[in-house]
Parts: sequence; structure tokens; C-alpha cells
Amino acid sequence: MGITDNIQRVATGRDHSLFASDLRAVAPALSAAIRGKRVLAIGAAGSIGSNTALEIARRGPACLHLIDQNENGLAELIRMLRASPDQINVADLRTLPIDFGSRALRLFLHSEPAYDLVLNFAAIKHVRSEKDPFSTLQMLDTNIVKQARLMGWLAETGFSGRFFTVSTDKAANPTSMMGATKRVMEHVLFNSSAAHLLPGAKMAARFANVAFSNGSLLQGFEHRLARGEPLAAPRDTRRYFVSLEESGQICAIAACLSPDHSITIPKLDPESQLVLLEDVARGFLAAHGYEAIAYTDERKACTDAVSLRGRKQWPLLLTPLDTAGEKPFEEFITEQETAFEIGLEHLKAVHYLAAPRDVIDTAITAAAELIDLRGPLVGLDKDAVKALVGAVEPAFLDSHRDSLKNLDQRL
Repeated sequence: MGITDNIQRVATGRDHSLFASDLRAVAPALSAAIRGKRVLAIGAAGSIGSNTALEIARRGPACLHLIDQNENGLAELIRMLRASPDQINVADLRTLPIDFGSRALRLFLHSEPAYDLVLNFAAIKHVRSEKDPFSTLQMLDTNIVKQARLMGWLAETGFSGRFFTVSTDKAANPTSMMGATKRVMEHVLFNSSAAHLLPGAKMAARFANVAFSNGSLLQGFEHRLARGEPLAAPRDTRRYFVSLEESGQICAIAACLSPDHSITIPKLDPESQLVLLEDVARGFLAAHGYEAIAYTDERKACTDAVSLRGRKQWPLLLTPLDTAGEKPFEEFITEQETAFEIGLEHLKAVHYLAAPRDVIDTAITAAAELIDLRGPLVGLDKDAVKALVGAVEPAFLDSHRDSLKNLDQRL
């Protein structure tokens, strides 16, 4: 086992994919759902989108069009696909560096025959992004307004296939604006007027943290080690993890095979599969040949880094979980929702629990008005943005973990 496998195992506790048996069980159905079909993936250059694109490209779609504003990420995605040990058999494989809410995408959609499968991975996905109302406004735009706009544009093209959007475990009983806007995204997907006007099946997935995904705490460990910096993790905080490969497998199965109006979730055991982040950091350092030395003082951790390295030790800064939006535990389903089996060993689904359509539509309109470039240049109030989201998810007004501290103020 190489160091990469060892490090993945530190986070997931697994040497191989948890969903390997599920993939074998659905292999014929999954291939039939993809082979010869026209597939569009939005936000495809991210970690989850890239690994899902690989699962799809292996199964012979007629076309696979990959959209993302990150043109460098698209270049890396193409390199990954071309270098895959599995034969990539796609007659029409294209990448386009387009904003998925822009006129350019609308024109592109109208220039192409209708797709059979559309997957949306685009998201503002970090809890830290609620640090100010301006970043939160971008979150509303990406996670809510552009989702509704995309669905409307697909309806214009005659789309009647399967439409899938990635959600997050943090949408279940959200404590952050990120989780709450992704929960509203689920409402937009399933019960907005845009959803009502878009034919075809609609699905989502909530799942755990993706180990070493772009921008994640664990990927930060890799960057910090390379730069000679201390590692940092919140104290007494446990998380579920899936691997990059597993994230693509979950999304491919959910997008292609899960029932209409369902949210696919993994079957993970809180007793054995919730991992202490401090233990992940210690295991990561051990895999690289270092002993973790715990610190609570950020400045001292930084100043001691050089001397510790000479003794094959590394500073690990442990911080309190007291920044805005951070959740002390993870869950995939609320007490009000109902889960059901979908015939797989390690995946099940949640029935969508609806909010009133008029309330959802009002929230979309209000968010779009805030974002409108022609609107008045008046102050943006954080509480007003929270109230907009809370109108759809009233419990969020009480569950939101607000704080004057944010992750940008931490190592």
C-alpha cells in the first residue's frame, strides 16, 4: 500500500471503496443509463464533478460536455480523463469555461440537441463563505438563483431527461448559511415553479466530507506540509469522510438510477465511522513520518515549526469550534424526513420533504432582486439575507450558529 492509500485510509478507515458492491450490483443498469446518452455536467472541474465525470466517461456516453468557470481545473480534468487506465469512450468530449448562470451557457444550450442527463455540481460550498453579507450574496446566487435559471433554460430546450444536483449533509438541520442555501437549493430542485415546468426525474445527494477534495481541511494538510507550516484542526470535532473515488460513485448512481424526487445518502455508522479530525491530522503526519505535537497557541506553533522538523515532529494547532456556521456533528437526514431502501448495501434515499411552492418562488425572486446588477446600490444587510433563507427553512432562524469569529481568522 502506497502513501496515498495510507493517507486516504486515515480519513475513511477503508482500503477500498465502500460502494464497490453497490457498483457491481447496478453495473448493467448504470451502463444502460449512460451508454449512447447525451450528458452535460455543470461545475465539472471540482473534485466531486471530476470523479463523477470519470465514472460517466468509462461507460460510453454519446457526448460528455463539461462546464466550469475554472479553466485550469478543466484542463486538469481532461488530462485525468485522457490518462485514465480505463478506456474513455466518448465520441464528443468537450470542456467549456462558462459561468453556468450566464448568457453564454443559455446560448450554448440552445445550440445543442437536448441532453438526456444533466448534473449540477456548481456550488459555493464552504461554511467560511458566510463571513460577510457580500460573500453570502454570491452563495445565494450560485446555490439558489442560478439553479432555478438553469432549470428554466433546460426547459426551453425541450429537456425531459434526468436532472441531478449535489447537495450536502449540512443541508440537514442546517447551522450555516452554506447548509441552509443548499437546503433551499433542494426546494428549488424539487418544488419550485422552475421544477414544475421542467419535465423528467429530479434527484439530489447528500453525503460526507470528501477526503482531500479541493479546498478541504485535509487538502490543506497537504499544502501546509509542503510549505513547512503547522497543521490545524478543531478540537473534539468528528466528521464522516468518503474518498474522491467514492464521491463520484455516489453521484453516478444517484444521478442515473435513484428514484424521482429522492435524495441519496450513504449508510454510515456514527459509532464506527465518525472520525475525530485531530486523529486524522495525527495519522496524516504519521503517514509522512512525523509525530504530531499539539499546540493551542497559533504564533508559537508557527515559530516552532522549523525546529520540530529536525526531530521528525510537526506542530498541530488545536482550536475551539467557535467560528460562524460550524456544526459539531454531522447528519444526513432530519427527524421530519423519511428514509427508504433503494436495493443497495451502502446507499439509501430520503423522500423530499416539501416547502410551499409560493414561498420557494418568493425566495428565488427576492434573491434575484438582491443580485440584479441594475438594482439600487444600497447597503446589504446580513439579517435580511438570513431572513430570506429562513422564510423557506424557518428552523434555520434558530439553528444558525452565528459568531463574530470566522475561519479566515484562523490558521
